[in-house]
This record gives sequence, C-alpha cells and structure tokens, in this order.
Amino acid sequence: MGSRFKNAIALSLLPQIILVKWWGSYPDSIEKYYSNGFYPIVSKFFRYLFGWVPFSVGDVLYTLLVLLALGYLVREREKIIKHPLSFVRSIIMVLSVAYFTFHMMWGLNYYRLPISQKFNLTATYSKEDLISVVKQLTKKTNQVQFEITSDTAKAVQVPYTKKQIFEKTLEGFDALGKRFPFLKYDVPSLKKSVYSLQLTYMGYGGYLNPFTNEAQVNGKLPFFRLPVVCGHEIGHQLGYSAENETNFIGYLATVGQDDIYFKYAAYAYALSYCLSELRGTDEDQFNEQYATLHQGVKKNYEEMNNFWMAYENPMEPLFKSAFDIFLKSNNQTKGIMSYNSVVSLYVNYYKVHPL
Repeated sequence: MGSRFKNAIALSLLPQIILVKWWGSYPDSIEKYYSNGFYPIVSKFFRYLFGWVPFSVGDVLYTLLVLLALGYLVREREKIIKHPLSFVRSIIMVLSVAYFTFHMMWGLNYYRLPISQKFNLTATYSKEDLISVVKQLTKKTNQVQFEITSDTAKAVQVPYTKKQIFEKTLEGFDALGKRFPFLKYDVPSLKKSVYSLQLTYMGYGGYLNPFTNEAQVNGKLPFFRLPVVCGHEIGHQLGYSAENETNFIGYLATVGQDDIYFKYAAYAYALSYCLSELRGTDEDQFNEQYATLHQGVKKNYEEMNNFWMAYENPMEPLFKSAFDIFLKSNNQTKGIMSYNSVVSLYVNYYKVHPL
C-alpha cells in the first residue's frame, strides 16, 4: 500500500466525522434512506451469513484482530521506535476504516427518528403518571409472581435453558411483528457471547456486534433477566441504537408472550426502571410503593444486585465511563443514563394502552 494512499485514508477521518454529523442533523433523511433503506439490506445479509453459526463469529474476529495487533507491535517494534509518525498514521488509518465501516453497517442508526414517533407517544409525563404506572406494574408483577410460586415470599426461578429462552424470544418477536410491522424480525442471529465473563466484569448484559450484526448476550446473567436482554439486543439488530428504545423493544417482545415466566421477567424489568425513576423524584412515594412488592419479587431484585456485586471491580467504572463517552459522541446526549429514559416510553405507552 503506497504512502499517498495511506495518507489519504488517514486524512479522510476528519471529513467522515463532519459528513456524519451533517447528515445526522437530518433524521428524516437518515430514517428514510439508511434506517429503512440501506441498513435492513446489510443487516439481513450478515444475519444470513453468520446467524446459522452456533458461536459468535464477531467475538472470534475481535480475538484474531487483537492477536494480530499484538503480533504487529512485537514484530515491528524497532521500526515503530524509529518512525513514530508513520506508526501514528497507521493508527489513524485503522480508525478511519473502522469509523467508516461502523457507520455504514450500523452506526448511522444513532441519528434516526426516535421510536416514540412510531408509537405516537409524547416525550413528557407527570409524577402522577409515573406513580400510576408504578402501581399498575407492581400489581402485575406481584400477580404473576404469586401465580408462578403460590408463595409471596418465594423468588421466581425460570425453568428454561438458554437455548429455550432464545427460542421463546424469537416467538415473542413473531407476535410483536404482527402488532407492529416495523418491528418484524426474521433471519435470527442471537447468540451467547464467547466473552460473557468479561462482559460481566465490565457490567454489561450484552451487545450487538456492528460488524457481523450478531446479537450477543451475556450468558452468565440470571435467567429471569435474560429474556428482556435478548429482546434488547435484537432491538439493536432491528436498527434502533438508542438504549432506552431497545429497552422498550425488549420489554414489548417479552411481555407480549403467553409464557408466564417471560411476562414476569418483563414486568419486573419495567418496574425496576420506574421505581428507580420514582426514587430519584420522590423517595417517600418510592418507599410506599416498594413496600407493596411481594417479598419474592424483592428477592429476585436482590439476586440481580448480588450478581453484579459479585463481579464488581476497579475497572468497571472505567469501562462504563468509556461507554458513556461513546454514547455521547453518537448522538445520545444522556450517555449511559439514556437507559433510564425508557421510563418515558413505558409511562406514555401505558397512558395509551393501560395494563
């Protein structure tokens, strides 16, 4: 590869960034030509290509790239020391290619129209609206917990294998796609991440590989949380990048099933976000509502908390901070806190479609 060509690729990074930010200021155009035009074709192609493979191709590719990079650093260390500017150019060139590939294959979805417009939902709600939904979700969560266990003090244990949870998640999207055609999902590519342990230490439940379009979940998660996380990652595959929106999609795909365990997973998931929001606005009301929860539901929440606490480590805040910066640089102004913005979608959805 000639020096001029390398320079051109490296120098293209800045105009790429400018072009993405410029086009991103026209979400209607992104929605029409990318999110509902080019992206579905690319996504389906890679799901056909890799979806049938029983392991995460993306994780394997990441591993190979890291090994190749380390090998290059060792092999070319003397050359790197002698020609540091050339090495910097190589790094920028790699970043330029990665930036282009990321946005072409998935990243431009960060700039599409919000999903609330698809559902005709408003963006604001009152504290009274929030309390109303908390009460509704509490009633449903308690009801299903007792229906499963016949004991208000007993935690719910999901009896399925990971494979069965994956299969039932796909059934949930079949039903969801019939209700909302823009959420139709076929040619599945849903897998357990090879790096589930590493994801746990980083504090993540899963991720979408934007280069292979595989929806990957953390296989170590407690099973009562896994169904909604599977739905969340498929939501990313469908072209919704915002974390609050995929939280909402995952919830809808899970709660819409006839399966009682999936309903419980969904209700408990949505309730946890709404309770957290209520706690931040009115702690007295939070304490009042939390006191009405069955002890078994509280035990499931403790199970999740204990799971994450068991893997807490000094590096986790750094990973979360890096992800926060990544989200903010990709049109998610609230960063990692955007997950919590799903509460607005829950509340306004249930104002239109009461539980």
